[in-house]
Amino acid sequence: QVQLVESGGGLVQAGGSLRLSCAASGRTFSSYAMGWFRQAPGKEREFVAAISGSGRNTYYADSVKGRFTISRDNAKNTVYLQMNSLKPEDTAVYHCAAGPTIIMTMKGEVSSWGQGTQVTVSS
Repeated sequence: QVQLVESGGGLVQAGGSLRLSCAASGRTFSSYAMGWFRQAPGKEREFVAAISGSGRNTYYADSVKGRFTISRDNAKNTVYLQMNSLKPEDTAVYHCAAGPTIIMTMKGEVSSWGQGTQVTVSS
């Protein structure tokens, strides 16, 4: 398993941008698909974006498509989530996750979760 630590959350006005980072431990980072999920107060956790181990394949939730971009740097054991044109409804705790395949990761069938980073978008 890998250990995951997110950073980069904060308070931003609607229309603004943030970039989240997720640093992973271990030597096998590139063998994991990585994903971002979010959970708002009183709501269930939802899938945001996922990326394959090589970085060639990505998937996005419809709610963030065109605004968010997931990427990874396997040399730095880090996955990123660039969030543009943020909306108040994007407010949530964002978690990164590591899974065996991109499809399983999208479903939340992962082996590791990060502790989360808070993103708050004011209107």
